[in-house]
Amino acid sequence: MKLSHVARSALIVAVFFGLEKALGFVRQVAIARTFGLSPELDAFNAANNLPDLLFALISGGALGIAFIPVLSEYLQTRGRPAAWDLFSRIANLFFLTTAVLSIIVAIFADQLVQWRLGIAPGFSLEQQSLVAELMRINLIATLLFSLGGLVIAGLQANQHFLLPAMAPSMYDIGTLIGIFILVPEKGITIGPLTLPAFGMGIYGLAYGVILGAVLFLLVQIPGLIRFQFRWTPAINLHHPGVKQVLGLLGPRILTVLCIQINYIAQDNIASRLVTGSVTALVYGWLFMQVPETIIGTALGTALLPTLSEQIVRREQSAFQQVLNRALRLILALTIPIAVLISVTIQPVVGILGFDPSGTSLVTWSARAYLLGLMGHSLLEVSVRAFYAQQNARTPLLAAGLTTAAFIFLAILLAPRLGAPGIALANAIAFTGEAFFLWFLLNRRFPGILKAGNTLARVIPAAFLGGVIAYAITGFSLPALPQALFALTAGGLIVLPFIRPELRVLIKL
Repeated sequence: MKLSHVARSALIVAVFFGLEKALGFVRQVAIARTFGLSPELDAFNAANNLPDLLFALISGGALGIAFIPVLSEYLQTRGRPAAWDLFSRIANLFFLTTAVLSIIVAIFADQLVQWRLGIAPGFSLEQQSLVAELMRINLIATLLFSLGGLVIAGLQANQHFLLPAMAPSMYDIGTLIGIFILVPEKGITIGPLTLPAFGMGIYGLAYGVILGAVLFLLVQIPGLIRFQFRWTPAINLHHPGVKQVLGLLGPRILTVLCIQINYIAQDNIASRLVTGSVTALVYGWLFMQVPETIIGTALGTALLPTLSEQIVRREQSAFQQVLNRALRLILALTIPIAVLISVTIQPVVGILGFDPSGTSLVTWSARAYLLGLMGHSLLEVSVRAFYAQQNARTPLLAAGLTTAAFIFLAILLAPRLGAPGIALANAIAFTGEAFFLWFLLNRRFPGILKAGNTLARVIPAAFLGGVIAYAITGFSLPALPQALFALTAGGLIVLPFIRPELRVLIKL
C-alpha cells in the first residue's frame, strides 16, 4: 500500500508527536508527584504565560504559519538560495525583537504579575514574587525556542518534517533532567545508579526547561546542513519577501495574541478559585491536547506546504478535495476518541498521585476540554487553509470573536463549576470558531463540508463504543488495566465504522 507524500508526512509527524506526548505525560506525572497541586506548581505554570506569549507571537505559532506559505512560494519560483536568504532576514529581525521584548518583560515582571488584569492577581504576595522570578528564568528559554521555531518553519517549507517533529521530545528530555537531577534534595536511585541531586526545587524545573530549549534547537541543525542553509547577516525591511511575510504576520500576530489572551484570562480567573485550579487546568488541557496534537496538529502541519503549493499552482479542485478528506478524517477520529477517553480517564488521572478532590478536579476539567477535541482539531486545518491562501484577516476576525466568547463564558461558568467551567468555556468557544471557519471555506470551495455519511456512521459508533467502555469500567479489575482494556475494547468496536476515513488518509 503506497502512501501519498502528505500521508507519509502526516504519519511521521503523528508518530513523533505521539512520542512527545508520551514523554510529556511522563514529565507531567513526575512533576505532579514531585510538587502536587501546590502553590509552587501553580506559580510555575502561571509564570509560563508571558514567555509562551512572546514565543507564540514572535517566532512560534504566529510566524510559522505566516512564514511557510511565502517560503514555499520562494522555493517554487526562485529556488532554495533565495528562500534561505529570506529566511535569514526574517530570523534576524524576529530574534532581535524577541530579545528586546524579553528584557522589557523581565524588568516589569513583578508589576505584570500583580496587576489586576495581569498574570495572577489572586495569588499571595509570596506566590506572586515566585511567579516573577520564574518568569525571568523562563524568558531565557523563550529566546532559544524562538530560534528553534524559526528553524521548524524553514525545514517544513522544504517539506522536511522529521527533525521538526523530533524537537518537542528534546524539550521533554531536558525538562525530565531538570525534574530528576536539578529539583531533588536527595539523589534518585535507579538500580545500582544514584543520580546527582542539586536541590534547586521549583527553580530546577525552570532550568530544566532551558536545557530542553537548547536541545530543541540543536536537534534541528542537521536539517539546516542537509538543505544547504546559508545565513545572511541582514534584515532590510524593504525586501519584497520580508514585506510579504510582514503583511501576513501583522494579522497573524493579533490572531495569536487573541489565543494567548485566552490562556492569560484562564489563569487570571482560575487564580481566584481553590488552590490547584491553575494546575488542574494545565493537566486537563494535556489530556485533550494529546489526541488533538496527534490528529489535528499533525495533519495541519503536513498539509500546509501542500495547500500553499496548490494555491500557487491554482489547483482549486485539489485544494477542495484535500480539505474535504481532512474534515472527514478528523470527524471520524476525534468524536469516538473524545467519548472513549472521557469514559476511561479517571484511573489515568489517578497516576498523577493527587488526593481524591484533586483527581476529581483534573478529571472533570479534562472531560470538559474533551468536548472541544473535534473543534480544536478542525481549527488546526481550517486556519492553515486560510494562510495557504495568504489570507490572514479571516482567522483574525474569528479569533477575536472566540476570545470574547471564551472570556464571557469563563466568567459565567467558573463561579458555578470551578475549573471545569473554564475548560467548558474553552470547548464551546473554540468549537464555534472551527464551525465558522469551515463554513467560510465551504462558501469559496463548495463541497468541502460533505461529511453526512461520515457523521451517520461515526456518531452511533462512538455511542456504542462508549457504552461498551463504560460497562467494562464496572468490572472488578485493577483501575489502570481496566481503563486500558475499556479504551481498547471501545476502540475496536468503533474501528470498522471508520475504515473508509482511514483509507482517505492514504490519498491525502
